[in-house]
Amino acid sequence: MEEVLPPLKEFIVDYCDRYKLNHVDPGSLSLDTSIDLDLDIFDIEIDLFLADFADQFKLDQSKFSWYKYGYPKGSTRVRMIKLMFGYNSTWVKQLAQYCYKPKFKVRHLQDAVKTGRLV
Repeated sequence: MEEVLPPLKEFIVDYCDRYKLNHVDPGSLSLDTSIDLDLDIFDIEIDLFLADFADQFKLDQSKFSWYKYGYPKGSTRVRMIKLMFGYNSTWVKQLAQYCYKPKFKVRHLQDAVKTGRLV
């Protein structure tokens, strides 16, 4: 099974710490980690995250469009579930994914790092 590249893992952890988003455990990051659901990066923050990501890894993002993934805008229902029950239990994660279908994952970032283009 493919692992997340160490520089990418380090970037995500540093970004979340720098902007005081969520504390991210580097060991818990996988290719299926959702940027918007698991890391709580959505709305305008996702645009800032992608701009910083493209600058850090020197990627071409001229062909990137949210039409392919759907713009991550978050979910009030998921926010309430996380507030009430936390987000560590497996059943809470399954319930959150039932309410909100994330499409943008760490896998897409890793593919961009490998190809040099964010598509």
